[in-house]
Amino acid sequence: MHQPILFVSHGAPTLAIDPCPARTFLCGLAALVPRPLAIVVVSAHWRASEVLVGVQPINETIHDFGGFPDELYRLQWPAPGSPELAQTILKRLSAAGIPAKPAARGLDHGAWVPLSLAWPAADIPVVPVSLTFGGVDDHLRLGAVLGSLREEGVLVIASGAPTHPLAAVVPGNDQPPRWVTAFDHWLGDAVQAHDLAALRAWRQAPEAARIHPTDEHLLPLFVALGAASTQHPPYEAPPVHQLHHSWTWHVLAMTCWKWD
Repeated sequence: MHQPILFVSHGAPTLAIDPCPARTFLCGLAALVPRPLAIVVVSAHWRASEVLVGVQPINETIHDFGGFPDELYRLQWPAPGSPELAQTILKRLSAAGIPAKPAARGLDHGAWVPLSLAWPAADIPVVPVSLTFGGVDDHLRLGAVLGSLREEGVLVIASGAPTHPLAAVVPGNDQPPRWVTAFDHWLGDAVQAHDLAALRAWRQAPEAARIHPTDEHLLPLFVALGAASTQHPPYEAPPVHQLHHSWTWHVLAMTCWKWD
């Protein structure tokens, strides 16, 4: 039951209903990993001053967006939670010296949209875990704790975006400009090489300030890197496999990486 670690791009909320290559890929994602006993998901859309862990027995479907088609707001994905797994996570975070608290919160669109496409039956327990307002190393440490669960049949999924310049999105356009692809290529090369020195200094990368004016959509990648790596510095990791790459909304790279 040893599970891989996944990073997925969740794109715009309309990924749940609009045909595109990334949606097609996510609909087949479950076939590419062993069926997990539970899923832990870290989304860019949940961030707090300390790590929060969802302890609810049933996950509410949170429609944390506005101005989209009515069809989206009718979608529900009531996956069960796992209070027992949540308590295990809280204990391991405490043992690692990472401040954490239980929270009753459901799944935001960064979590339920990709998960509902991959596991539409909503029959696998899901525990959401928040980002914090810390930096790269804080999220590597968080990931290292979550990664210890993979030996127990728990699939850890980090959901974010390799590129997230929302001011430049164009719905329906899948042809990215060069200034976006420059950062995307840099990031892909650094992830493939597991170049943590370069990744820690991601703000030095081409067009980084324009691509990520805030860091919350990139931080899930560091949770995934920490989960896939050895639990202590220098955080050595196994090879990574890029399962998918495409574009939506002109500037959103839709990437899935898997560490075995």
